[in-house]
Amino acid sequence: MRPPGIWVLDSDRAPSNTRFVPFFVSFVFSLGNRILSLYLFYGGLVRPMDSQTKTENCLGWAATDPTGVLSPYKFSRRPVGSDDVSIKITHCGVCYADVIWSRNMFGDSIYPLVPGHEIAGIVKEVGSNVQRIKVGDPVGVGTYVNSCRNCEYCNDGVEVQCVKGPVLTFNHIDIDGTVTKGGYSSHIVVHERYCFKIPNNYPLASAAPLLCAGITVYTPMMRYNMNQPGKSLGVIGLGGLGHMAVKFGKAFGLSVTVLSTSTSKKEEALSLLGADNFVVTSDQEQMKGLSKSLDFIIDTASGDHPFDPYLSLLKSAGVYALVGFPSEIKFSPASLSPGMKTFAGSVTGGTKMIQEMIGFCAARKIYPQIEVIPIQYANEALERLVKKDVKYRFVIDIENTLK
Repeated sequence: MRPPGIWVLDSDRAPSNTRFVPFFVSFVFSLGNRILSLYLFYGGLVRPMDSQTKTENCLGWAATDPTGVLSPYKFSRRPVGSDDVSIKITHCGVCYADVIWSRNMFGDSIYPLVPGHEIAGIVKEVGSNVQRIKVGDPVGVGTYVNSCRNCEYCNDGVEVQCVKGPVLTFNHIDIDGTVTKGGYSSHIVVHERYCFKIPNNYPLASAAPLLCAGITVYTPMMRYNMNQPGKSLGVIGLGGLGHMAVKFGKAFGLSVTVLSTSTSKKEEALSLLGADNFVVTSDQEQMKGLSKSLDFIIDTASGDHPFDPYLSLLKSAGVYALVGFPSEIKFSPASLSPGMKTFAGSVTGGTKMIQEMIGFCAARKIYPQIEVIPIQYANEALERLVKKDVKYRFVIDIENTLK
């Protein structure tokens, strides 16, 4: 039986009644590490190894230039090392990061570029030192595949904050000089530390979006104690991240209010996702009625928007967590300091938190709302993503469609 929230999209037809919904950037890189990598790469101190000089053992879909158009591409994965896990990829979620780097929107893309950092699959080989994971296990890989493993953050299992910067799952230079390639591919080789066990009873298609969209909202919710039953949560933006914040909020026993710019999402928010309240932020009366009523706010919006009106909705000592990426953040100190409010930023999570979240979702039967698509539909999916036309995460069926 297919869990709630999954519907399959055939390769030759798209739904005719899909409404536009926001989809926000759920991923950010470590800027210092990115700059260092680019310096080393373009300065010639570290040259990325050409994967096609080896035996081509992996099939993927890659962008070859800034148009971002994906097409079949053969390349090689590294041999399985003593601490590595080789994973047959069955599913890969589609994140806005895939659009950003496929189209060189930050000017740092390295082509050919294989996107994808919401990866789920089955272990097909393990290195001699690997003990936690065995062949046949369902596992996932998220937004990063390496880190220094020696700094205070890595030692605490918060590798995403590694002082040297995490090595991102695609379009990044790994410590051996190779360019990382993501989950739009048949298999991947990853150090055991960055693989996450998925319970056998949790569908791999549903697990994939947890590795970026899910953990991006789960992390600040746990860090700032947004898991206290009876408290109130406001969610700004109802896209890939926002809909997971609603689901987590309800699972934590919170009273959840969706804050949206239009009424078009009201029925989905209340009926499909189970939110308790829906407020149209352009309606001043509705916003006034919500003043000083929320304990927490999760802001997933990446479009520019004012912050003072939302901060006014927080109670004293309330917490506002921003996981979206608007071009600027601007608000009055008077909206923050007198009420002892906290304004915080957050990205994805460390390995401990990711594994915890997967277990929580399996135990509470929390599933992302997804559209399963064939790899041949990837370019159309990216276009729909740009147009905010997805409910609420695309997931590529790698196992059955990548040939």
